[in-house]
Amino acid sequence: MLFLSTLFAVVDKKAYLCPLQMEKCMIDIVYKQREERDLLSMKPYVDRCQSHDTRDVMQSPLIKLIVGPRRAGKSVYALQLLKSKRFAYLNFDNEPLLERFDEDLVEQALEEVYPQYEYLMLDEIQNLPSWDLWVSKLYRRGINIVMTGSNAKLLSSEMATVLTGRYLMIEILPFSFQEVVTFNNLRLSGHTPTEKANTMLQLDDYLVYGGFPETLAMRSITQNYLGSLFDSVLLKDVAKRFKVRHTTELYKLASYLLVNYTNPVSYSTLVKELEMNSKITCQKFVGYLTETYMFHQLPRFDNKMRIMQKAPFKMYVVDNGFISSRSFELSPNKGRLLENIVLVELMRRGYKPGLSLFYYRTRNDREIDFVCKQGHLVSALVQVSYDTTQGKTLSREITALNEAAGELKCDKKLLLTVYPAMQEIEGVEIIPVMEWLLAK
Repeated sequence: MLFLSTLFAVVDKKAYLCPLQMEKCMIDIVYKQREERDLLSMKPYVDRCQSHDTRDVMQSPLIKLIVGPRRAGKSVYALQLLKSKRFAYLNFDNEPLLERFDEDLVEQALEEVYPQYEYLMLDEIQNLPSWDLWVSKLYRRGINIVMTGSNAKLLSSEMATVLTGRYLMIEILPFSFQEVVTFNNLRLSGHTPTEKANTMLQLDDYLVYGGFPETLAMRSITQNYLGSLFDSVLLKDVAKRFKVRHTTELYKLASYLLVNYTNPVSYSTLVKELEMNSKITCQKFVGYLTETYMFHQLPRFDNKMRIMQKAPFKMYVVDNGFISSRSFELSPNKGRLLENIVLVELMRRGYKPGLSLFYYRTRNDREIDFVCKQGHLVSALVQVSYDTTQGKTLSREITALNEAAGELKCDKKLLLTVYPAMQEIEGVEIIPVMEWLLAK
């Protein structure tokens, strides 16, 4: 008897249910998720600033894959795309659905709960094992699919393997400064002392607390909320998914990178500083953290790939709020915070770290924050400095830009700053960062 009880204890939960019970259970799950969908759809949301035409996106038969970090608004954006459409909904951040998942039962339940639906929304699809094979079957049957996910490499590699050329990828990051301004219904174009002061207060707030949607209405909860979210991503999206045994090392690495954002680091330095087991483990962990969109790795540009791969890289955080939630600084370092914001904004504008976006050091060891590429050509050099009203600071930034421009054969040189001393000097455009962040 003991043997039999042990045997049945490890049998899949679906074995305890007869086919009719399993079907009814799946229908109940889908009905409950429909209620969730309807409640989410009724809420008011800020329209996201995207470079693509949403009508063209929705008319395309290709799979719409919406990716980005947890809680950045992927599901909301998908719901906005599907507004006024007849669509079915499945959320795979749901244990009962994952435990009882069966392709045939799920599709039967969808037909009953959403008769004659036009679109199918699949939320956090990466939680479903072998999801790509199932999605491929749905696509071949002509179902128009919109889906979201929080793991960049996992999704893109599996999509590339099974669904090559059959999907559009849309990246959703936390709110940009422009979206925060829209959310708060602010007028930032005023010129009176009061209006200028409000403008600076809003930028300072964004520098420190970032743009995660759920923190905007109640800034007092930001540190607590993002601290919990940071731990959740490490536990669920990294440690659990990748079966990380040395979780202490993972937490130490993530915390170290959060404190040392925008600073050049190397794998050898990380292994030594954190007393990690090996360089291979360190490389894997950094990869896991970037796959979940928590961090972005920016390599140093060099025309020789071998040198570029050996050079130190810089790590940036997907949102400044994470930095303040775990900061040990007595006062925020506004220069580094501004640089982090510019990196994420460049990503919103289509630049990809390691592909079309890099940092650079000149032959005289002067650093350029961002090298922007289009194809094989360097299209722009971008330097970030919080305050350039001091002559020494301005001279240093201009010298670095002009030196790099000569080495990389680039004419477009930008200096982004909160307090510009002038509009242009020695061929360098000096742009107020507020104006740049709000540019369409």
